[in-house]
Amino acid sequence: MKAVFDWIIENKWYVLFFVWGLPLGYYRSKFRKRVYETDSWTINVKPYFLKETRALIGNLFPEDKEYLKLRNFYRVYVTIYLILFALWLSPLR
Repeated sequence: MKAVFDWIIENKWYVLFFVWGLPLGYYRSKFRKRVYETDSWTINVKPYFLKETRALIGNLFPEDKEYLKLRNFYRVYVTIYLILFALWLSPLR
């Protein structure tokens, strides 16, 4: 058990990125389906990024409350991911 705990402490950043990244696929899929207005799972593997990026940064559907809620949640999620990367890359770690 000590070996497992030591491995987790030694690789804490990889464990943290893995744990935080697990739900990313679900949230991104939900967001993309809303942005591209489809229920097809194939949207997750298509290389469409422009509309998704505009929807994340801007306000693609200002009247759609579900989109706004999902967009704001996804923004916070991605921001925390960026903060983790910044901390990982910082010389203070």
